[in-house]
Amino acid sequence: MKNNENNEKNLHRLLEITEKRKPDFNNLLKVLNKDIPDRPTLFEFFFNDHMYENLTGFTMKGKSFFDLNIIKMEAFRNAGFDYFTLSYPEKLVFKTSEHHTEKSISLNETVIIRTKDDFLDYSWPSIQQCDLTYFDQIKKFIPEGMKAIPYGPGGVLENVTQLLGYNNLCYMLYDDREFLKEVFDKVGGILLDYYQTVAGHDIVGAMIVNDDWGFNTQTMLSADNMREFVIPWHKKIADVIHQSGKKAILHSCGQLAEVMDDIIDYIGYDAKHSYEDNIMKVEDAYPWLQGRIAVLGGIDLDFIYKNDNSAIYERAKKMLELTELKGGYALGTGNSVPYYIENEKYYSLLLAALE
Repeated sequence: MKNNENNEKNLHRLLEITEKRKPDFNNLLKVLNKDIPDRPTLFEFFFNDHMYENLTGFTMKGKSFFDLNIIKMEAFRNAGFDYFTLSYPEKLVFKTSEHHTEKSISLNETVIIRTKDDFLDYSWPSIQQCDLTYFDQIKKFIPEGMKAIPYGPGGVLENVTQLLGYNNLCYMLYDDREFLKEVFDKVGGILLDYYQTVAGHDIVGAMIVNDDWGFNTQTMLSADNMREFVIPWHKKIADVIHQSGKKAILHSCGQLAEVMDDIIDYIGYDAKHSYEDNIMKVEDAYPWLQGRIAVLGGIDLDFIYKNDNSAIYERAKKMLELTELKGGYALGTGNSVPYYIENEKYYSLLLAALE
């Protein structure tokens, strides 16, 4: 009962503030330019269905693809964000083998391509086959001052790993690098077409390239292999986003210190999202990265889960104080808002920026 009361209290306070707060994408744009925004600014990749419903009063169950995006947009607006994240087209999916749908899944469980024949027979998605009219339809509903930040159907490394399986991918590094490169190039080309097609739309303010690269201690492939197979495609994707006059945000989990110079100096990403305390606390990452790349989010999910509202609020406030005179930072979680994070706790984080 107490949690419900706290949730309602925090939600009421949150909506009371955001009802009067007009979205202004220029705040996030200043962050992405490594400048100081006019007010504390928020960044999040996505919430969970229960939170979308709690923030809007709408149910997610049974809704169409278009309506789901509208609900999510409204949730971002009500939570005090200057943008909303927008889904990729429904048909732009790299289909894998049948597997269980539990929250945790093996990196070897989705294998669908094992041979060159499998590669040739695979039904590859294409942006040219997708209906993009929802971009124009959503434009009619976007609150003044907001922009969309579309994201992809997974990234280059993520999709190759799912199609081949992580173990098989590692074997191919030694057994058949030529075929492995062919798979990477196929996936990379499809994603490049998507970003190039979508980036120029006038509702788009930036784009997220979401591709998990690392474990807790290192990148999933060696730095040299990352530079051969993965990083060149990210360079091409970031370039087409920039050519459209938009900002490119990398969302990637894991320990990426060994390739951070590649991310910043070679690829040219404007911002990096996803931080974990057991790898490097955002309070330590910010001084390391400040002035080179914008830092987004970082309040660790495990910390949020284990601590009370006041501790979350205080850590968020201190992070804003650390960054307020130097800029290039937007407040949010270290990754996203999963189902196990209580609404009231996340609203405490938001209130640290909004109050």
